[in-house]
Amino acid sequence: MRGAGNPIVLLHGFTQTGRLWGSFGERLQAGHSVVAPDLPGHAGSDAVRADLPETAELVAEAVRTVIGEEPCVVLGYSLGARVALHVLLMTDLAVTRAVLIGATGGMDDEAERARRRHADQAMAAELESSGDVGPFLDRWLAGPLFARLPVTVTDRAERARNSAAGLASSLRLCGTGTQEPLWERLSALTLPLLALAGSDDDRFAAHALRIASCAPDAVASFVPGGGHAVHLAQSEHTWRLVDHWLRA
Repeated sequence: MRGAGNPIVLLHGFTQTGRLWGSFGERLQAGHSVVAPDLPGHAGSDAVRADLPETAELVAEAVRTVIGEEPCVVLGYSLGARVALHVLLMTDLAVTRAVLIGATGGMDDEAERARRRHADQAMAAELESSGDVGPFLDRWLAGPLFARLPVTVTDRAERARNSAAGLASSLRLCGTGTQEPLWERLSALTLPLLALAGSDDDRFAAHALRIASCAPDAVASFVPGGGHAVHLAQSEHTWRLVDHWLRA
């Protein structure tokens, strides 16, 4: 927990940690009490094994341990955004507003989900076989999702705090292919919700628009020219969008 002010819970992406929010996180903690846990299979939670609904319950429990029953904002990125959706829909954590960066409500097509599960399981098996997280991180960060992420903000050293076994468990239990589609349930989310994406992150920009069309008090916003990790690559612009929306 860092900073002072109204609490905001930050849920990180795959291969990241609760510390890896860069200058975006530093700006947030200037006006908020930032609660940033390591998600299951990552860093300090390396030995924790949990699927998405279980992770949501663990997050809610951890947040209550730190701030009690005080209402909070929840902000999640990528894997963390999918966890955030489960927190909103499946726990009774007192959340006043939510920000989802690079989020999806899931894959509608079961065959597509099965293909993704198979791919993630193969990746997990390769990770466990090698036991070395370094080469995997290099390949992961070289992928198309992060083509616009400058090497200066990837914080590879912090990502290297993760273990091969921990990341493999995250892929198996919380990969996108494991997520049941949540689209039809988003109408139950009556709190203000910001779905944020990079304008050039085509798939997740489309997801942001769909989230905004499904949840009654949701809006979509886009960082011009942004890719997937806009909070790291374009931290100033992303922070201004989020800060303005939180103050609205």
